[in-house]
Amino acid sequence: MNDCKGEWMNDRTLDQNAMQWPILHAWSRQKMWVINGQKTRMSAEEWKDVLTAAFEGETSPRLAMGLNGGVVMLGRRTSKYTKARFSEWIDWLMAASHHANIDLTGEWEQGAKEVWEKLND
Repeated sequence: MNDCKGEWMNDRTLDQNAMQWPILHAWSRQKMWVINGQKTRMSAEEWKDVLTAAFEGETSPRLAMGLNGGVVMLGRRTSKYTKARFSEWIDWLMAASHHANIDLTGEWEQGAKEVWEKLND
């Protein structure tokens, strides 16, 4: 029982989870991406898939054949990250946002800054 509790204590927190979504929504609003040969907007959830793959290094993705001949990337699950790994993910996500000229100003005003400061106290 203690082992299970110890593992749970290492899971990412709800505050950490909440921190990623304003950033991912900023990507969704501000960045176009090529899908099936056409530039389009992606949802925050789709950006999470792309950015998580980049964070994981894009070096060893798990790809499966789709039922109709396509390719499906088997997702990485940030919900499985430890607190420390999730902190690295948020740091990386913020750096990637800066590098891609994603403006997070509005997201900070909507409470992400408050969560960030709480997590880094």
